[in-house]
Amino acid sequence: MMDPKKLGKQMLDFYKTSFDNSYAAMMMLQEQMDRMGALFLGQMGNLPEDVKRGLAEWNKSYKKSCEDFKKTMDENFKKLDAFFVEAQKAEKAKTD
Repeated sequence: MMDPKKLGKQMLDFYKTSFDNSYAAMMMLQEQMDRMGALFLGQMGNLPEDVKRGLAEWNKSYKKSCEDFKKTMDENFKKLDAFFVEAQKAEKAKTD
């Protein structure tokens, strides 16, 4: 029978890998859309500058929010990982 703490750690590792891969794919898509949007806006000569600035500011805010979300998720994955490592150490110390 598999140790629940070890299983939990393996599940956490799987979720972290899945999250990292999904986030990376989402960011690549966002960067591609950002380039396409910039190209499109660059060709719109009659678009007011304040609209362009507003869109650029919105994009900057979106990117910052994504970075903050990733940072928070990474911190929480680290906390969970430390929990499972400590639980495994405690279990091992009990059996020694």
